[in-house]
Amino acid sequence: MFSKPRRADTINGILFVALFALAAMQISQWQWLQQLAISPLIIGIILGVFYANTLHHRMPEAWLPGISFTARKVLRLAVMLYGFYITLQEVIMVGWFGFAMASFIVISTLSIAYGIGVYLLKMDKHTTMLVGAGSAICGAAAILAFEPVIKAKGHQTSGAVATVIVFGTLAMFLYPLIYQRGIFHLDAHGWGIFIGATVHEVAQVVGAASDIGQTVSNDAVIVKMTRVMLLVPALLFMGWWWQKSEPIQGEKGKLTIPWFALGFLAVVGFNSLHLLPLSWVMLLQQLDQFLLTMAMTALGMETNFGKLKGVGIKPFILASILFVWLIFGGYGMLSMLHI
Repeated sequence: MFSKPRRADTINGILFVALFALAAMQISQWQWLQQLAISPLIIGIILGVFYANTLHHRMPEAWLPGISFTARKVLRLAVMLYGFYITLQEVIMVGWFGFAMASFIVISTLSIAYGIGVYLLKMDKHTTMLVGAGSAICGAAAILAFEPVIKAKGHQTSGAVATVIVFGTLAMFLYPLIYQRGIFHLDAHGWGIFIGATVHEVAQVVGAASDIGQTVSNDAVIVKMTRVMLLVPALLFMGWWWQKSEPIQGEKGKLTIPWFALGFLAVVGFNSLHLLPLSWVMLLQQLDQFLLTMAMTALGMETNFGKLKGVGIKPFILASILFVWLIFGGYGMLSMLHI
């Protein structure tokens, strides 16, 4: 796609996606969207899907490789740079309890998703694992990271992201309501761990916790970042397990290692050394947010409603079951472990 005759068209495709991503970043600054903690990633995929089903025929076909490059190669870079949001010191701050809680949620939610999705709901494994990853780890970012490892299709990714939009947004309103009604008996530290371990997106964690208190918000974000860290072992395991259970023809026994996951871990380690000024780190975070938005927008551009209809209602049924599990399973585990 970057050969001399096609290079200009590929770059035009990438720039075309970048324009949509810029629009998504600007729209995300609207006050009512910020109050709902709707991230640019979510807006990006909505814009991409809208374009794919309305004006896509106006774009030159020669630009399509640029969109594909953004949805896959730029995505890997963005996942690596996501490490600039985390330091090992923050993870250590929550101690063994926060780490144990985050690990329990990730492992149990992925396992339940697979069991119910594949065996009970008879869903395809790709969509099942994407919905599970979005609920278990870090919403849309986890879905994006899993997508190249299990070689999912654009409409499967879009369907999974839609579940994060619905249930992550619902969590932001439901958790403060549960707190106000005194349904769960937790102190501020317990609520921080509970929200950080069970709400989908980072932005949604902030939205839910900030309505309760600053201490809760601080603990919630740290636990959420610990959950994000678990993306690396989850991706490595998924790469190994997927190749064993779903081998590509001619590649039996070949292990596909998601190197971008290791790159993510390396970036976390580098960020933990505090070698860069804070202003640089913030700039890299903004760059990463933009690259993730580009990748999500490109995935949306590869999705038409015909394919999205094929996903059906089952991902939402699965996501609703996982949502209930996150709330009651998370609280149950917290009650057993919390001293």
